[in-house]
Amino acid sequence: MAWRGTSAPGTAPSTDLPASQSTAHAFGLSVASALLLVAALGGMARSALPGAWTVPVHLACGIALLAAVRPEGLPETVRRGFAAASGAVQALAVVWTLPVVAVTLLGPVAWVTHAWSGAPADLREAVTVDLPWPPHAATAPLVLVAVAAVLALAVRHSDWRPRALTGALVLTWAAALTLPAVLELPYTLGLLVLGSLTGVILASPYGQPTATVLALATSANLGFAALASQSATLTALGALTVFFAVVSWRFTVVTAPAALAYATTLACATGAAADWQPQYTALLVLAVPVSAALLAARLKEPRATLTVEVTGAGAALLAVALAATDPPMLALVLSLCGVIATGTALRPDRHAVGYAATALFLLATWVRLAAWQVGTPEAYTLPVTIPALVVGFLRRRRAPETSSWTAYGPGLAATLLPSLVMAWGDPHWTRPLLLGLAALSLTLLGGGYSLQAPLVLGGSVLTLDALHELAPYIVQVTDALPRWVPPALAGLLLLALGATYERRIRDVRRMRNLLGRMS
Repeated sequence: MAWRGTSAPGTAPSTDLPASQSTAHAFGLSVASALLLVAALGGMARSALPGAWTVPVHLACGIALLAAVRPEGLPETVRRGFAAASGAVQALAVVWTLPVVAVTLLGPVAWVTHAWSGAPADLREAVTVDLPWPPHAATAPLVLVAVAAVLALAVRHSDWRPRALTGALVLTWAAALTLPAVLELPYTLGLLVLGSLTGVILASPYGQPTATVLALATSANLGFAALASQSATLTALGALTVFFAVVSWRFTVVTAPAALAYATTLACATGAAADWQPQYTALLVLAVPVSAALLAARLKEPRATLTVEVTGAGAALLAVALAATDPPMLALVLSLCGVIATGTALRPDRHAVGYAATALFLLATWVRLAAWQVGTPEAYTLPVTIPALVVGFLRRRRAPETSSWTAYGPGLAATLLPSLVMAWGDPHWTRPLLLGLAALSLTLLGGGYSLQAPLVLGGSVLTLDALHELAPYIVQVTDALPRWVPPALAGLLLLALGATYERRIRDVRRMRNLLGRMS
C-alpha cells in the first residue's frame, strides 16, 4: 500500500500518515528502487564490457525504465518515480559526455597561436592541440543520440513537446559535432563533415533560433580547426562567407553579419597569405564595410539593418587598426571610411552618420598633416573652423532664432583660442599680427551684424593679443619713469573714475543692453 500512497482499509486513522507525506514516501521509494535496479543491471554488464560501454549500458537500463511508465495497472506514484529515475540516469549520461563536447568545440581555438603550422593527420589531433582527449569517449555520440531519441519519441505532452524537440536537436548536433573526432576521421574529411553539419543544422525546421546559434558555433569550430593549414583556412573561410551570404535571404539578422565577419577574416587571411604589410591588408578589409553599407541600404528589417551596419563598422575599425602604423595609409583609410559614412548619411534615416563622416575626414586631414610634419596649429584648427562656420551659417538661415554662440561660437573658438595661446609664446611678429587682424575683422563683423559671439570673441582676443604685443614697451616705459609716477597715475585714474562713477555705470548698463539685444 505504500507504493500506492494510500492506507489499507480498516487501518486506524491514528497510525495513518497524511496523504501528501505518504505519496512523497511512495515516490521516493519508487525512485530509489528504480535507481538501484539500474545500478545492479549496469554493474553486471560492466564486468563483461570495455570501460567505454559502462555509461551506455546504464543509460540503456535507465531508458528501459520508461517501459514501466506505460502500463495503467501500476500506481501513478510508481510510474512518476520510474520516469524521474529514468530522467536522472539520462541527465547523468549527458553530463558524462560534456568533456568530449567541450574539447571538440573549444580545442580548435588553440590553433590561433599555432596558425598554419601544418595540417594534423586526423580531426582528433585538430581538436586536442592543447587539451587532452577524455578517456572512454568512444561511445559519447551514441549516448547523445540515444537521449535525443528519447526526447523526440517519448515526450508527447503538448506543452513540453517543443522544448523536447529543441533539446533533441541540441543533443543530435553535439553527437554529430563530436563524431569526426571520436572516429578519428582524416583532417580534410572531418572539415567537410563540419561544413555539412553547418548547413544541415541551419536548415532544421525545429528549434529556431537555437538552430541558427548551433550553426554559427559549428562554423566557428570549422574556422578555428582550419587554421592548421593555409589552404584549409582560405578554403573554409571562403566557403563560409559564400554559404552565409547565400542563406541570408532567410535568416538575415544573423547570417548576413556572419557572412560579413567571415569575409573580414578572409580578407585578413588573404593578406597574410600574400605576405602583405598590415596597412595594405587594411585596404582589402575596407571592402567589407562597403558591402555592408550597400546591403544595409537595401534591407527593410530594422534589426537586420542595424546588425549589418554594426558589423561593417567593426570591419572599418579593424582596417583603421591595421593601418595605424603607417600615417599616410592611415589617412587614406580614414578618408575612405569617411566616404562610406557619407554614403550612409544620404539615407533619410541615417542623416546623423554625417557627423561621423565629418569627424573621419577631419582625422584624415590631421593624420596627413602629421605625416607631413606640419607643426602649425592653424593647419589643424582651420579645417574644423571653416566647416563649423558653414554649418552654423546654414543653421541660422533655417532657424534665425539660433544664437550666434550656438552657430559660430564653437567654430571660432576652435581656431582663435589655440592661436592666441601660441601667439603669447611666439617670439616672432607674424602670428600675432595675423591673429590681431582676424580678431579685429571679427569684432567689426560682430558689431555690424549685431552678432554677440564674433564681437565678444574677436574683441577679447584682440585685446589680449594687443596687450601681449604692447607689454614689452609698457615695461620699458615703466622702468624709465620715476617710481612715484605709476602710483600717482593709478591714483589719478581712481579719482577720475570716482568723479564720473554714475556716468560710467550708465555706460556699462548701456553696453550690457546693447549686447543683450544682439543674437
